Amino acid sequence: QVQLVESGGGLVQAGGSLRLPCAASGSIFSINAMSWYRQAPGRQRELVAGITSGGSRNYADSVKGRFTISRDNAKNTVSLQMNSLKSEDTAVYYCYADILHKIIGPRVDYWGQGTQVTVSS
Repeated sequence: QVQLVESGGGLVQAGGSLRLPCAASGSIFSINAMSWYRQAPGRQRELVAGITSGGSRNYADSVKGRFTISRDNAKNTVSLQMNSLKSEDTAVYYCYADILHKIIGPRVDYWGQGTQVTVSS
């Protein structure tokens, strides 16, 4: 019904930058929250940054001042701009969206397939 497609991951040196775009497509009436999570080997998945449909943002303490989340409500996209990357940012990054399929109905959580970000020191 809905697909979240991420891109933009890769290998970057410490101090470098990457941008992760994510696009939602399919049966979508509206999207509430859109977020980026990450999961490093041996660790639990953690919230990196989130943004509501109204533009309110929140960030993990570890990325404040370095990462910026943005979204385009008309295009159902969310992006994560990552600057001053550190080796500890290495993880698989997942896009998340809280989606309403029709005007009356439940909200459903959707996840992207994940994109690998590797920061070399």
